[in-house]
Amino acid sequence: MQVPFLDLKAQYASIKDEVNPAIQNVLDNTAYVLGKAVFDFEEKFAAAHDVNYCIGTSSGTDANHLVLWALGIEPGDEVIMPANTFIATAWGTTLCGAQPVFVDVDPDTYNIDPESVERALNARTKAIIAVHLYGQPADMDPLRNLAKKHGVYLVEDAAQAHISEYKGDKVGGLSTAASFSFYPGKNLGAYGEAGAVVTNDEQLAEKVRNMRDHGMPKKYYHEYFGHNYRMEGIQGAVLGIKLNHLENWTQDRRRVAEKYREYLGDLKDIKLPVELAQNRHVYHLFVIQVLKGGSQRRDALAGYLKDKGIATGLHYPIPLHLQACFADLGYKKGYFPISEKLADNGISLPVFPELSDDQIQYVATNLKDFIGE
Repeated sequence: MQVPFLDLKAQYASIKDEVNPAIQNVLDNTAYVLGKAVFDFEEKFAAAHDVNYCIGTSSGTDANHLVLWALGIEPGDEVIMPANTFIATAWGTTLCGAQPVFVDVDPDTYNIDPESVERALNARTKAIIAVHLYGQPADMDPLRNLAKKHGVYLVEDAAQAHISEYKGDKVGGLSTAASFSFYPGKNLGAYGEAGAVVTNDEQLAEKVRNMRDHGMPKKYYHEYFGHNYRMEGIQGAVLGIKLNHLENWTQDRRRVAEKYREYLGDLKDIKLPVELAQNRHVYHLFVIQVLKGGSQRRDALAGYLKDKGIATGLHYPIPLHLQACFADLGYKKGYFPISEKLADNGISLPVFPELSDDQIQYVATNLKDFIGE
C-alpha cells in the first residue's frame, strides 16, 4: 500500500467541477491581479474567522512582513518568536530590519512558552509573534497579558491554523493582526502562492491594503512605502471555492488524528500530539516524538516507513536559533532544549482529509512493528 504525505490530486478531483469554472471566469474577465474573485474571498475569509478585515497577499511570508511593517517595526527593534517554527515566521522581522529573538516552547503543545517570552522582554522589544503551530492555537491569554503589561504588539502567525479555535474564539482575531499562508499544502491551499492578513483594526487594515499595492490608496498616489504583495485573481477564485469545503476537511483531519490515537495510544516509546481542552486543533500536521534513540532512531523509523510506501516529514529538523543564517545572533546548542529535542525526535505522519481508515491503520501497524523491533 502507498500512503502519500499529502494527496492534492485527490482533493482536486473532488472539487474540479467547481474550481475549473471559477478559474475560467477569471480568465474570461482578465482579472488576473486582485479583482472580484480576490475581494469576494477576502470577505468570506474574514467572516470565517469572525474578524472585520482580510487583505489577500501574494504569500504567507509576505503577510508576515506586511503585519510588522505596517505596525512600524524597524531597525533596532526586537521581535520575540518561538525557536520551533518555519523560518518564514522570522523573515517578517528581518525584512523590517529588526532582530528576531528566539524563545523555547511548551513541551506538550510545542507552541511558544509565555514564561520564556516574559524572560526575553526588554526595552527593545516591540512585538511578540504567537505561532499557532501544527494547527493548535498558542496559549493567548498570558501572551495578551504580557503584551498589554509591557506595551508591545502581539500578532499571530496562523499559517497552519485556519479556523482553529482558542477558548471558543477563532484564531486571527486574538491579537492586533494575524498572517495566514495558503501555500498549496496548507489546510486551505491555493494553486500557487498566496496569503492574507486579518485584523479588526480599521486603520491598520487600510494601511496593509495600501502597502500590499505599492503604498497606493489611489493609483499613482503613494502614501506609504509599499511593495507588490498583491494576490492573483486565480488564487482568489480557487480559495473562494475551497473555503466552502474547509470545515468538512477540518473534521476529516480531526478524524484522522483520532484514529491515530486509537491505534497508537498504547505505545510507550512515542509521544502523540497533545490537544488542550481549551483548543480546537485543526491538525495541519500530526507530529509524534520517538522518545528513545534520538535522531538516529527517528531517521531509521522514517526510512522503515518509506520502504513500506509511507511518506513522512520533519517539522522541523533544525530549530531557528541553530540555523546558519542566524549564527551572528550568538545562540548555541542547548539554549532551547525543548525545541532541540523536538528537532531530534519529531516525525510527522501523513494527515489529510482524504486519508482512508485502511491507510491510517497501515501506517499505525508499520509504526508499531518498528517500535516493537
